[in-house]
Amino acid sequence: MSPHRLALLSLALLLAACSSQPEKASPAPAKPKRPSSEQAIAAPLPGHLRQLSGSLLGIPADAEAEIALLQVDSKGRPLKSYASQRLLGQGGALPFALSFDPQSLPGDGRFELRARVSQSGRLILRLPPQSLNPTQSRDFGPLQLVRAP
Repeated sequence: MSPHRLALLSLALLLAACSSQPEKASPAPAKPKRPSSEQAIAAPLPGHLRQLSGSLLGIPADAEAEIALLQVDSKGRPLKSYASQRLLGQGGALPFALSFDPQSLPGDGRFELRARVSQSGRLILRLPPQSLNPTQSRDFGPLQLVRAP
């Protein structure tokens, strides 16, 4: 076969390969749905875990709320966080559920549930500290936040 014919055949094969129809793109896999707070609250817990649940009232839409189980010192200063959850405000009550292992907590510690709400990077609301016994699950019910200083 002459080099001229070989070049022509190669060119024809390249053109044929380029002219084929593209394969249909497979649809992107569906994003896994993030469980809502209601689903997290309703989910059964393993026997060794405990849960703090309730709802935060008065959270503006698009505000970011953070709620946490904290160990505090004798003056109420946070020492360590054992469970926390970040939630995005919807303009109404915002359910929460914090799961934790009471075995991981020091037996002689003081514990509080605290929450803060920020909007556009500015602290706007806070939950007054709620003292608790972390050996038991507890439903706090609706919790009213107060304006941050």
